[in-house]
Amino acid sequence: MAERQHMVESQIRARGVTNAAVLDALRKVPRHDFVPAALQHQAYGDHPLPIGHDQTISQPYIVALMTELLRVKPGDKVLEIGTGSGYQAAVLAQITSNVFTIEIVRPLYEEAKPRLVKLGLPASHIRQGDGYQGWPEEAPYDAIIVTAAPDHLPQPLVDQLKPGGRMVIPVGPVSETQYLKVVEKDKSGRLTSREVIPVRFVPLTREKAK
Repeated sequence: MAERQHMVESQIRARGVTNAAVLDALRKVPRHDFVPAALQHQAYGDHPLPIGHDQTISQPYIVALMTELLRVKPGDKVLEIGTGSGYQAAVLAQITSNVFTIEIVRPLYEEAKPRLVKLGLPASHIRQGDGYQGWPEEAPYDAIIVTAAPDHLPQPLVDQLKPGGRMVIPVGPVSETQYLKVVEKDKSGRLTSREVIPVRFVPLTREKAK
């Protein structure tokens, strides 16, 4: 707990993340439970960590920043694309109980699901599949967060965002500068977007066409 508190104060609050619910969520979720055993001693470091299958758990600051930018309120319905280790979903679930998450890499899905269920996320809210397509049966969503980078804004996700909702997503080719974007849909369905910071995320992978 002391390491978590230090992480929140030195890496997150010190960089300007001030949302109380976000800071509290980061204090509560045991990040070391979401990284491989051999790397648990680095769990609260100021950097991403590999979790296998060419995927990573994001730097704590980036998790906090994306969560703050999403402006989630209790009761909001949130879709996460790219469960990975489950850490981002666990953080969101501290703020709203209505989190849905999709992971394309089956072994990561199989590892993350029991972690998230143990923390209280319903098993039915955790799916293995192609996140580019979203989760249309549960749409629309108040907020969508994407934790891997496509080179363009996925139209299925835009379509599943509720009017008045927002999406936080890194966009750009893996070999070039990517930007973390906030995309908002107004009540009439019109989109606006803004770039927040340059970032580096693994690419958003997709299922091959059958």
